[in-house]
Amino acid sequence: MSYTALYRKFRPDNFDDVKGQEHIVTTLRNQIRANRLGHAYLFTGTRGTGKTTVAKILAKAVNCENPVDGNPCGECAACKNIAGGASMNVIEIDAASNNGVDNIREIVEEVSYSPAEGKYKVYIIDEVHMLSIGAFNALLKTLEEPPSYVIFILATTEVHKIPITILSRCQRYDFRRITIETIAGRLRELMDVEQVRIEEKALRYVAKLADGSMRDGLSLLDQCIAFLFGQELTYDKVLDVLGSVDTEVFGRLFRSILKADVLSCIHILEEIVMQGRELSQFVADFTWYLRNLMLAKATDDIEEVIDASTENIARLKEEAGMADMDIIMRYIRIFSELSGQIRFASQKRILIEMALIKVCRPAMETSQDAILDRIRQVEDKVEHAAILPEGMEGAFGNVPGAVSTSAKKQKPELPKAIPEDIKQITVKWPSIVGSADNPMKMYLKSARLSLGGDNCLMVVLPDGLASDYFIKNPANKEQLEMLLSDFAGKQVEVNFQVIGSDREFEESYIDLSQIVNMEIEIED
Repeated sequence: MSYTALYRKFRPDNFDDVKGQEHIVTTLRNQIRANRLGHAYLFTGTRGTGKTTVAKILAKAVNCENPVDGNPCGECAACKNIAGGASMNVIEIDAASNNGVDNIREIVEEVSYSPAEGKYKVYIIDEVHMLSIGAFNALLKTLEEPPSYVIFILATTEVHKIPITILSRCQRYDFRRITIETIAGRLRELMDVEQVRIEEKALRYVAKLADGSMRDGLSLLDQCIAFLFGQELTYDKVLDVLGSVDTEVFGRLFRSILKADVLSCIHILEEIVMQGRELSQFVADFTWYLRNLMLAKATDDIEEVIDASTENIARLKEEAGMADMDIIMRYIRIFSELSGQIRFASQKRILIEMALIKVCRPAMETSQDAILDRIRQVEDKVEHAAILPEGMEGAFGNVPGAVSTSAKKQKPELPKAIPEDIKQITVKWPSIVGSADNPMKMYLKSARLSLGGDNCLMVVLPDGLASDYFIKNPANKEQLEMLLSDFAGKQVEVNFQVIGSDREFEESYIDLSQIVNMEIEIED
């Protein structure tokens, strides 16, 4: 006898065996018990969540001669015929290959004939979103008012492609992704039946890799059993079979990225390639790892949202504390984009190397999160830079941010400016302002100058953006004082005066040449 795949061998034959879709199963069983069946159902959800399985169980339950609490008995002739695919009352149609108007017209013509046996004729149309517009229109009237003995069950993974006129005539049931715990529990039951030894860690990894699909989980497990026939399925062996990477490698790669160590990142990738790992799966797994870091950064109760061992949780918390949330989200964005590009690429390794260089070199990007990463790298360099003792400047090379004590001593303190210095500033004001950055240059062009108390430069500005730029932002004032001090070679203090009306502003000009010639006492 030929081998039957696990997902076919253990396909549920009653509602009790359906896992993870209790909200749908309960509703359908209640309808069967109360004899309140609808004429059209729409089952939607991702692959492998049980849409076709539940449709077949429903078809058996409505035709069962001896239903038990809404479940098909599985023993009567109707149940056996439907289970064996020999029933004339259950017609399963693949809309992907039968999507034309003529195919639907055949169904419409057959609907007029009552069932040869049993109570209902059930039409299960899988991948119904593949029907053409003409086919949908041909189905529309029959779907709205079918005979009392006909039930339509439409199944699809892309409900947004179905016309609203079809949706409004169906009872819609959304199949959820199945949780890791539910998939792992079901896989454990089936492995006990199959008498296959498997580590719990390996089982949970397969369940996570299934991504909410029970069928995918069974298919992956089937692949591992076939490769390791007669052996215990350990975590490391499952990683080898599925071409996956241990999470410890992700931690090393993340730390290398934070250090902007491109060479180390390339060596880790080389290690993964030489182990024969699937690169597309590596990118998907590393993106998931970054997602876990993001959640660890966002919440204190990480155990509630991440399924991992205590040791891995502790490592995630430690590594999450090494980077800001914006930096982690930048990494997730880059590798998410890579995951979409790498699927059909012929040179996957080169694309991954480009992504690694990009995350290590944020200067290559101009986005906000890249700029924040560049700032983070600069801060790290400054933090690790040493204050070198005198005479030891060359011992550590060109350390960014390192300042010798002799350099600190050599920086003299500038004397305060006198009225003659202020006069020179006013004479050269256009050239001084021209060397300033925007928008400071724009705001200072129309400024009026006066000599203030204590030999400071009084800058008169009109009320508005110009005055707000300096008065509300002290850093801008300090920048102007540094600019003037560099020009004069002396410490120049600037005060600002705001004039409300245009006339007052025009009259605020003072001839500094006259003030300079006045007798002014300067205290030592």
